[in-house]
Amino acid sequence: MLIKINIPSPGESINQVQLSALLVKNGSFVEKDMEIAEIDSDKATLPVFAKEAGIINFLASEGDTIDVGAVLCTIDTSANVSEKPSINNGFIEEENIIIDTNKKTENLNEKPSSIVDKNLNISPLARLLMKENSITEDEFINQLKNIRFGKKEVQNILDNKAAKKVEDKSLISEDSENIERKKMSSLRIKLSERLVAAKNQTAMLTTFNEINMNELMILRAKNKDNFKEKHGIPLGYMSFFCKAASIALQQFPVINSQIDGDEIIHFNYTDIGVAVSTQKGLMVPVVKKIEKKSIAEIEKEIFELAKKARNNRISMDELTGGTFTITNGGVFGSLLSTPIINTPQSAILGMHNIVERPIAVNGEVKVAPMMYIALSYDHRVIDGKDSVGFLLKIKELIEHPEHLLFGSSHPINILLDL
Repeated sequence: MLIKINIPSPGESINQVQLSALLVKNGSFVEKDMEIAEIDSDKATLPVFAKEAGIINFLASEGDTIDVGAVLCTIDTSANVSEKPSINNGFIEEENIIIDTNKKTENLNEKPSSIVDKNLNISPLARLLMKENSITEDEFINQLKNIRFGKKEVQNILDNKAAKKVEDKSLISEDSENIERKKMSSLRIKLSERLVAAKNQTAMLTTFNEINMNELMILRAKNKDNFKEKHGIPLGYMSFFCKAASIALQQFPVINSQIDGDEIIHFNYTDIGVAVSTQKGLMVPVVKKIEKKSIAEIEKEIFELAKKARNNRISMDELTGGTFTITNGGVFGSLLSTPIINTPQSAILGMHNIVERPIAVNGEVKVAPMMYIALSYDHRVIDGKDSVGFLLKIKELIEHPEHLLFGSSHPINILLDL
């Protein structure tokens, strides 16, 4: 019995996907629920599973663009493991003889009469005529042996090679000896479109500040072992910045907004996207309702989402709905940058490398671990006063991490009910 495996829908409004990887060999035996392929949408990479066990036959190749709902492959469920042939694109390999499986032969040791395509440039009409009259390409080649080639024919070949060389040079630098061409994934294409749109369709500005990371680094150093022992994951800095951003967004709600036509939407919750670099490109999983979560809850969710993103197992729901984004170029050594807004959001926070450098403290020069932070924002929505105030709030909360426990209020003020 043959069953069909259709391309699943990655999400609403997505009509096509790219077949990014075949995870099993065509013609091999697959088990039920085995991952057989990966598909790329413009947001994420998703797996495709075998519905039943049997021999698989793919109807598409890696890199193909396929409609959602189209048949990706068939599985012959009547086959079992012992019956598994070694099939490669419709041909069985047997004792160095290539046998066309679509043509019946009585003796497998007898080389079939089917012809091998020698890539001759023959028109479709000519091929049809050849088929009707049982003419093979070998007969064309034998016929050419009787034709005398002169200077004109050789010159035609030289002219064609020269024209091809000029065409290649127009596309490739003369110094390029080794190149590799690879089709862009749907995710990379969509990312490119969104980045260009963000630059062209927003009035983007960037403001900067710097943070003394000393207190947060001491807090982390004292607690990271106990944190890992209890929660099973390392304690990083991103959870603190997410919590600080959530508090600052509530104090400066215009940062947590976006344009919709001639209206501005303000969100009463903070769903923060955390940019994650993957082999497929940049993904931004979203940590929902951060204002209601503890540092430990945020850290665990970031860890799980990043792992899913890097393993191409993240869902569409986990990639949508963000109201603000944080990106950390510091993990790659970036000292300073101007991050691009993740539209339709209105702002993005950029973290950077922690570097020890001299700063002035109470009239004295001291060496401290410093981090530059950047806020890129859409000036159509956000004024400079709010953007600067937002960064100052982030700076205050990270330099005094105990304030994160009290909703941005100073602990003494809460103690004294001020």
